[in-house]
Amino acid sequence: DRLGANAIEEVLHRLGDTSLVILLVTLSITPIRRLTGWNDLAPLRRPLGLFAFFYLTIHFLWYAVVDEGLAFEFIVEDVIERPYILAGFTAWLMLIPLAITSTKGWIRRLKKNWQKLHRLVYVATGLGVLHFYWQVKADTYWPLVATTVLVALMLLRIRQARRPSQRSLAD
Repeated sequence: DRLGANAIEEVLHRLGDTSLVILLVTLSITPIRRLTGWNDLAPLRRPLGLFAFFYLTIHFLWYAVVDEGLAFEFIVEDVIERPYILAGFTAWLMLIPLAITSTKGWIRRLKKNWQKLHRLVYVATGLGVLHFYWQVKADTYWPLVATTVLVALMLLRIRQARRPSQRSLAD
């Protein structure tokens, strides 16, 4: 048994870990593209983001259906009483409107508000990292790696946002 004594928990953790890695990879595309000029990465953002949401949804459903047997009262109790579950659940809820509005039609309808809405991915990923950190019992190495990656990505984003654009320099 490669999943160990508690296979249900192991699958739950692997789904969550994979989700977080995909989210971090998705967030790294723009900084990598800006640093390297490799624009071929840009079209990967949407499918990777949707893939991360898919994995997170499977992670949540595995918890709700397989681990808790769809016992709604226990799920609500967990969300209320366990901060790490609240953080993860909130992150998943924040990503639902992002998945729904990821189509070209929604981008056109929301215009500039689309970009503002999709910045929630940073908050959701931060909550995901917090969920991961609070959930581990002993070895915090990987949660700290995820935290470091997210902080580095945020610093690159802030640095880019503070730079005057080439367009404004030309004016």
